[in-house]
Parts: sequence; structure tokens; C-alpha cells
Amino acid sequence: MKVFSVAGITQSGKTTTIENIIRELRKRRYSVGSVKEIHFEQFAIDTEGTNTHRHKNAGSQLVTARGYHETDILFQNKLDIDHILSFYNHDFVVLEGVDDYDVPKIISAHNEEEVLERMDDLVFAISGRISNTIDELQGLPAINSMENIEKLVDLIEEKVYDKLPAFPEECCNECGYSCRELGSMILKGKAKREECVLENTKVKLQIGGKDIKMVPFVQNILSNAVLGVVSELEGYMKGKEISIHIE
Repeated sequence: MKVFSVAGITQSGKTTTIENIIRELRKRRYSVGSVKEIHFEQFAIDTEGTNTHRHKNAGSQLVTARGYHETDILFQNKLDIDHILSFYNHDFVVLEGVDDYDVPKIISAHNEEEVLERMDDLVFAISGRISNTIDELQGLPAINSMENIEKLVDLIEEKVYDKLPAFPEECCNECGYSCRELGSMILKGKAKREECVLENTKVKLQIGGKDIKMVPFVQNILSNAVLGVVSELEGYMKGKEISIHIE
């Protein structure tokens, strides 16, 4: 799954850029999901007095509203982005307004100052209203999504990589980079996605059918623990694959 963000301030053309990107990706037969961050303290989809609101007030920790044309699941807390993305299995997921997650980023802005305020090593393109007046800034292409969406999505296809695990540097760093640094190097063409050591792990764990990423240290603990037990069993063969399934 490839995840990227479109960041910028209100009225800079951010949502319009995302709409055009989604349409073009769907036109190219990709499955697409999106996440919208709401920067408003009082925001809530559920409103006071509804039946679902009454469920919540009674103490329900997860409320689902199922209608004829949609199903809404209402969590009673703010989920982190990794948790949210665990519900997605799309080719691309577009984040809008999310500023606490390290993924490739397009900046939408009115002017150069707004771009420079938000510039970091994960930005790979500029769009929004500023793209009406410039074609490039600090080596990054400025592409108008209204006039040249094909070029912008071509760049997304080229630059956006499969989501990295997002482990903190002190937990892994086996490839020589933090996950953020590896992402930056991939965008610059100085590294490849396959350099993440977790892509070639010999220890795989699934819970509820979902793959659980483990840093090499944890993999070694699990591997040694299993080998320590099964190597004492009759039928153990050194070097053969071991599979354990727990219901």
C-alpha cells in the first residue's frame, strides 16, 4: 500500500488537488482510499440526540451506524494513523491535513513563503494556487492539478513507495537509516524500498490475518524462543521451516 500526504493551509487548493489526484488514480484503475484530518476542536460526526449518540453516552465504546448506502464506525477516541491505515488495503491512500506521519508529501500553497514554511526532506512536489505562477521551487516541480493532473500523477506513480514500518530509529536502524531517513533517500533516488530489512524477514507473524511487523531484535527473540522448544521435540529437523498456528 502506497501512502502520501497533501499538506497546506486552507483555501490553497489542497482539497481540489486531492480530488483531481483521486480521479486520475481511479482512471488508471488503482484502488484509492483517503484520510482527512479535521483541525477543529469541536468536530464530531455524531450529533447530540441521535440514537448513536445515546449509545455512546450510555457507555458503548464502539458504535456502528449501518444505513442503506454506507456504514459508519464511530470510535470514542483519536486513533493514530498506523491504526487507521490498518483498515485500508488500497493501492494508494491519500492523507489530507495529517502532519504527524512520515510519508511522501505534496505541498499545496498560495506563495513561496508558505511552501518554505512547510518544506522538509519528504516533499517531492508542489501544487495548489502557487502552481499558477511558478513551475519549480528549490528543485521541486510545481504542477497545477487543474491543468496537468496527468503529469502530477505520473510523478506520484514514480515517487511514492510502499509504506515503511515507521519504527523509531532506536528500535531498528538495521538498514543504516531511520524509517524517515530511508523514505527521504528513496525520494532522492539514493536508496530503494527493498533496502528495508523487514521486507526479507525470515520470521513472520500474523494476528487476526494481519501481518505484524517486527524489528530484527524482536524477530530474534521469537525465533530463538521457538527453536529452543521445538529443537527438543522428536521430529525436529535442523534447517527446515517451522510453522505454528494458534487459534
